[in-house]
Amino acid sequence: MLFVKTPEEVLAMIQAEFSPLERMETVSLSCAMGRILAQDIEAKEYVPDFDRSTVDGFAVRAADTFGCSDAIPAMLPLQGTVLMGEGAAFSLNPGQCAAVPTGGAVPEGADSVVMLEYTEDYGDGTIGICKSAAPGMNMIFRGDDVYPGKVILKKGRRLSDADIGALAAIGQVQVPVAKKLTVGVISTGDELVPPEVQPGAGQVRDVNSPMLEAMLTAFGCNVKNFGIVIDDEALLAEKVSSALSECDAVLLSGGSSVGVKDAACRIIESQGTLLLHGIAIKPGKPTILGKAGEKPIVGLPGHPVAAYFITKLFVQPLLGRLIGRDMPAYTVTARVTESISANHGRAQYHCCRLSKKDGQLYAQPIRGKSGLITTLAGADGYFCIDRDCEGLPQNAEIQVTITGGV
Repeated sequence: MLFVKTPEEVLAMIQAEFSPLERMETVSLSCAMGRILAQDIEAKEYVPDFDRSTVDGFAVRAADTFGCSDAIPAMLPLQGTVLMGEGAAFSLNPGQCAAVPTGGAVPEGADSVVMLEYTEDYGDGTIGICKSAAPGMNMIFRGDDVYPGKVILKKGRRLSDADIGALAAIGQVQVPVAKKLTVGVISTGDELVPPEVQPGAGQVRDVNSPMLEAMLTAFGCNVKNFGIVIDDEALLAEKVSSALSECDAVLLSGGSSVGVKDAACRIIESQGTLLLHGIAIKPGKPTILGKAGEKPIVGLPGHPVAAYFITKLFVQPLLGRLIGRDMPAYTVTARVTESISANHGRAQYHCCRLSKKDGQLYAQPIRGKSGLITTLAGADGYFCIDRDCEGLPQNAEIQVTITGGV
């Protein structure tokens, strides 16, 4: 019999039982994509380091253009031209203008830039300004983007392509990141054969190992696949012990229910501390969580859909905890396309496909059992029916977690 905990209790247990490993390494900017920042990144300089134009045009003092129009342009002598990639070697006095390119430096004394389209060049060194400017118009001022001491990116962030650009802008070419975790994956069961093998009578291909390896790799882990172990407790115990000696965490797929051959619980307990056996969730109720020293061991259900959801909902937050990673959820609001019943007393998760009609987003539940991998294939996301809810009516509003987020 399983004495289950709620999903909320499990997540709280993860926070209480496991701490960030605080292991850091420095990588080059070109290798930092997708890595987890180990320290806050502060700017040490101004970006940009000069007042800059955002358009091709003429730098002016805004006060010199007030009231001008096509009919009555402001007539300003051209003080000089700023070349791209060079500083402004002159300043602007009242009643003057300067030609500047997009991205070019704005001379001292100017406080705005008028687009080229709203000017006239009379060919005698005089420029007609045909549209009034406001202070700051078409300009980026020194330090508008970044100034010394400003925190650009916070510790725990998974670096995106845009983040790489921000780091390049401040010259941060060596990036402090959390060391990658090494996670061991073991599949158990007399019925399993590798994916490349044609199953015989009563056999099935091992789905969980490749799926878990893909999920963990996308999450940023190094994965060691320890292969398939038959339902032999001594052999499995030896394999788990070996995996713990080489890895930061171990996922054991299969053998987590309460059958005679299901030895995962006993083996995990023999390695350290058994923290839980059973979560009030569907699919995935017979999940196990243990701890060998400071290393987590997770016993996943053998059914692929159950293993998938447990990995998404609990294993990834657990691994995120170890590397100090922020774990934002990527969700959208949608309406369920059909009524759906729920198993009262357990949080119930469903995969779904998303579609849009008349500006409204809809979620089509994908029907299937926990052992059917096609329940996952083609899904855009998943949603949860709370454990105290007996179902959802058609068109009920739900929050869908997008599965592409890692």
